[in-house]
Amino acid sequence: MNIGRALSLLLLLLIGSALRAQSPVTGAAPSTGPDTVFHLPPAELPSFPPLVTSVLPPQPAKKVDLKYDLTRIGNRNVGAGLDFYSLDREIAMGRELSQEIEANARVVHDAVINEYINRVGQRLVANSDARVPFQIKVLEDDEVNAFALPGGFFYVNTGLIEAADNEAGLAGVMAHEIAHVAARHATKNATRSQIMNMASIPLLMFGGPAAFAVREVMGFAVPMGVLKFSRDAEREADMLGLEYDYQTGYDPQEFVRLFEKFKTQEKGKHSFIAKAFSTHPMTDDRIKRAQEEIERYLPPRSEYVVDTSEFENIKARVIALDNKDKVDGGNTGRPVLIQRDKGQTPDQTPGDDDPNRPTLHRK
Repeated sequence: MNIGRALSLLLLLLIGSALRAQSPVTGAAPSTGPDTVFHLPPAELPSFPPLVTSVLPPQPAKKVDLKYDLTRIGNRNVGAGLDFYSLDREIAMGRELSQEIEANARVVHDAVINEYINRVGQRLVANSDARVPFQIKVLEDDEVNAFALPGGFFYVNTGLIEAADNEAGLAGVMAHEIAHVAARHATKNATRSQIMNMASIPLLMFGGPAAFAVREVMGFAVPMGVLKFSRDAEREADMLGLEYDYQTGYDPQEFVRLFEKFKTQEKGKHSFIAKAFSTHPMTDDRIKRAQEEIERYLPPRSEYVVDTSEFENIKARVIALDNKDKVDGGNTGRPVLIQRDKGQTPDQTPGDDDPNRPTLHRK
């Protein structure tokens, strides 16, 4: 019995010595102490099946509609579509209409006002899709409005400058008008009008190839009515204008706030505001849509330009200009025709028919 125990003890000691002499796994430092852990060589490690996880296939990046891609502004060709007018002809059309405007309106010649408005407008143009240069002028007019003719001939009324609460609101309205030119809404309107005229003429009248017909319709006169845009065109100009406003650094919400202000005054005593809305109808749906587009497509920024001291100075200067003209005789500046009362003869003066007036008797 004692011999068996001795042999068993000897066997355990031999096994322990063999394990202690064995090298650990490459790269692992040998452990010492009572808690020594022995590592098996890699070839003797147990193998386990690979862990299987459910991995979804890679999803393609969500495609952004080009008209909402702010990184592509200036290279989006937002004016694409059926249009008989080249850019050169569009500019020629706008120049002709601008001459008509300036012959019947009072252009402000204050260099300080003009330089400021032009600078704000040109910054917006530089962050737009417009493909024509802009000429920006200020008109002395109480109507709260701004409008851009085809080819970049752009006018801002003094009434809009006075009505705007801050520079961002003014810039928002200007950006909207720049968007009409960028999307070529006026020439597209003229094209549709000419197509309707062509449809009323028998096809045999044209004779030659289709190109000849197109050249003929391009010679038609274009009325100012081409500046009355459809609801879809106004919505597109709202959306593009908000993008240009945002890209220039202005708070686009100020455009919406200004139009909300105009909406509340539209039916009030300010009839000149209602007149402006005849070409730019502002509906609740349009305001709501503009707010939704800001939230969805324009990432919020930590800083925006809302107002500047320069805008406040220009606004005060415009108000002073309007007041001066009213003191000097109103906005006409032209000769006034005084009409006689009905029944008054040319050699008669007021009061000639008074029976009690003194009478001079001659000998």
